[in-house]
Parts: sequence; structure tokens; C-alpha cells
Amino acid sequence: MTREHKGTIYTVCYMFSNDADEVNDLFQEVLVNLWKGFEGFEHRSDIRTWVYRVSLNTCISLDRKKRRSATVPLTMDINLFEDRDEDTKQVDMLHKRISKLQPFDRAIVLLWLEDLSYEEIGQIVGITTKNVSVRLFRIREQLKKM
Repeated sequence: MTREHKGTIYTVCYMFSNDADEVNDLFQEVLVNLWKGFEGFEHRSDIRTWVYRVSLNTCISLDRKKRRSATVPLTMDINLFEDRDEDTKQVDMLHKRISKLQPFDRAIVLLWLEDLSYEEIGQIVGITTKNVSVRLFRIREQLKKM
């Protein structure tokens, strides 16, 4: 199960952090929660929907905890992973703007960027299809103003 959903989990984790180590920590936490919760998975929804939901809930919870406790990040003067071509700059700009959104809105944008239907997004985050449409419109407007 995990191999086929690895990209999904990493995508969710990446939306909640810029730091590679933190993304890996989030990934591990998601795996632990998937492992713990799999026995209780009732197959009322698609496995993919359940994986998204667990991933998002895990990342949102950890993001809230992180925001409550202030930390001093250790940084290096050089980023070995930095790529400065135009496409990378565009992606970085989009990622920075999305990271300023509230966690719930960030989750909706992430799922939309994953090309999920409004209905699937609604099932994952627990809102109606119409509400997904309205929220995405408002989020796009908010991103344009940043």
C-alpha cells in the first residue's frame, strides 16, 4: 500500500515544510499513523482518499504543534539543493505563497494541484463539493493578492 501512495504522502508533507529533514520526519509520522489506523480502516472510502486524509491530518496537527512552540532553526550558509532556473523560481514563489495560507486552505490547494476532482477534495477534507468550489475561488484570489 505505501509504495503506491509514497508520492502522495511526500506531496502532502512538502506542502507543510521547506526543510528536507522535516519533510522526512513528517513522512515518518504519516507512516506511523497509517500503520496504526489501517486496522480501523473500514473501506467506506477509497484507500487513496483515506491516505490523503491521514496525511493531511497528521501534517496539520504537527504544524499546529510546531507553531505553538517557537524554535530557532539551525541554518547553513549554502543550500546544496538550490536550483535557480526560472521554473524553480516560479515553483518556489508558489510554494511560499501557499505556505502562508491557513492549514485547511493549504490542504485544499494541495489536493487541487494533485488534479483531484472537487468531489474527491470534498470527501477528503469533509466539506461539500460546492464549498470546495467557493473556497478554491477565494484561495486563488488570496494568492493573487500576495
